[in-house]
Amino acid sequence: MDPYSDAQRPLYEVKANLFKGLAHPLRVRVLEVLSASPSVSVADLLADTGLEASHLSQHLSVLRRHNLVTAERRASQVFYRLAYPEVAELLSVARALLVRVLETTHSQLVSTVTLPFAADLATSEDPEMIR
Repeated sequence: MDPYSDAQRPLYEVKANLFKGLAHPLRVRVLEVLSASPSVSVADLLADTGLEASHLSQHLSVLRRHNLVTAERRASQVFYRLAYPEVAELLSVARALLVRVLETTHSQLVSTVTLPFAADLATSEDPEMIR
């Protein structure tokens, strides 16, 4: 057991721990489903994610442990919701960042199409191109 509470850790360590809770695609998917509704039943999460109940339970446990979601029992059903609206904002910012990164990568790839291949350079008649 770690002797330090989150309050005693440097902020970068606490942030890294938060991102550990996000470090699985299925947990991100669960958070996306939850960000679209005020609360979602476990049955609906199972349907939306296609996970087996035991796998979903494990992922929800990680999300609860990292304070990203909360659970509420209503009669015989359990409903989950995002613990903070900022979780949905974080997902939105991550999506926007990913779009920007992909656009940049795409632009870089497109710009390489016009570059000559090394084989083209070696067979060129221009001595300046061979150097």
